Amino acid sequence: MVPTLLLLSLAAFCTTVTPAKVCGRPRFSDGVDISSLKRVFEVGEEVTLSCEQGYLPSTASLPRITCTAAGEWTSANLACSRELKLQCLPEQNVHYSLTITTVDCYRNIFSFIRYVMVGANESRCLHDGTWSNPPPVCKGVSCPLPRPPREGRIAYDKPATGTETIYGQGWTYECNPPKAPTYERGSCMADGRATEPPVCREVSCPIPPSIPNGVITFAIMRQHGYKEKVKYSCNEHYTLEGEAEIQCQNTGTWSSLPACRAPCTVGIKRGRIFYNGRKMWIEDLKPNRVLHKEPVVFYCKNKVDKCGYPVASTCNDGNLPIPDCFEEPGKIEYNLRSKNLPSEIRTCAALPATNPTSSPRPS
Repeated sequence: MVPTLLLLSLAAFCTTVTPAKVCGRPRFSDGVDISSLKRVFEVGEEVTLSCEQGYLPSTASLPRITCTAAGEWTSANLACSRELKLQCLPEQNVHYSLTITTVDCYRNIFSFIRYVMVGANESRCLHDGTWSNPPPVCKGVSCPLPRPPREGRIAYDKPATGTETIYGQGWTYECNPPKAPTYERGSCMADGRATEPPVCREVSCPIPPSIPNGVITFAIMRQHGYKEKVKYSCNEHYTLEGEAEIQCQNTGTWSSLPACRAPCTVGIKRGRIFYNGRKMWIEDLKPNRVLHKEPVVFYCKNKVDKCGYPVASTCNDGNLPIPDCFEEPGKIEYNLRSKNLPSEIRTCAALPATNPTSSPRPS
């Protein structure tokens, strides 16, 4: 009895349940299309292999593989090649788009922002010499005509016809005098909306300010209304920089003020310069005055090559820097040996390797 129980116990101990094996998603080299395959397959399931779009199969008929009881796939003799048998001809440029470029059988099409792309923005060159997607269409962005402000009107940059404007079309908002718009410019925007109209309101600018070394001409010292103008001029020998006229803006402030820039004196006592189209000795510059932004040329000496070369400097609001390379001669050299000065000797064939700099000197 005991041996029988022992045998039954051993039989029960040795009997185990072996789980059924499955196959995972098959792995292949580049080009084989496995994107649509599930991750787990039962024993006996079959899969028909194919190549990705744009790849050419190595066999005329597509092979089938089977999941075996060992949890492995049967072998398949399939290779997918990207070598093209035909050449894809470049398509014509899409209207109002950038040039199509072809790189590794791909092309990307980019539209300017003023157009909306309808269709695929990428296409692939296929093995049969065709493109996977037709070229897209670039449809122009348009906006409904803008609404004018209350108590005002719209002045278009270009004549507007019909009931729409195109992207980028601009206009100016105007109000009935003496009112001014809260903002003046509007346009058709990329999202197909026109700028909302501004509000017209009364605006005035304070009494126009004075400027140093300048005067206000032809103006009454009072508050001024929107778009009224005031004109400035400078004292004698001062140069006006900026717009001579300023205008009262829709913000209630004046446009940018001009400035009166001071003249310069040439800060040397001895030497020769080139100014206003003439080569002259400094004592012949009468009066010793150079206007703002006017250039003056000084002469420096290359002591190695024993030649002279010109170096320019510019008057900037009362300051005319003297080049560092300029050496003012002494009285004896200037009066008795002026022919040896850099301005009088042979001119150098080339400027020095390092550009000479200018620095302010007392005038």
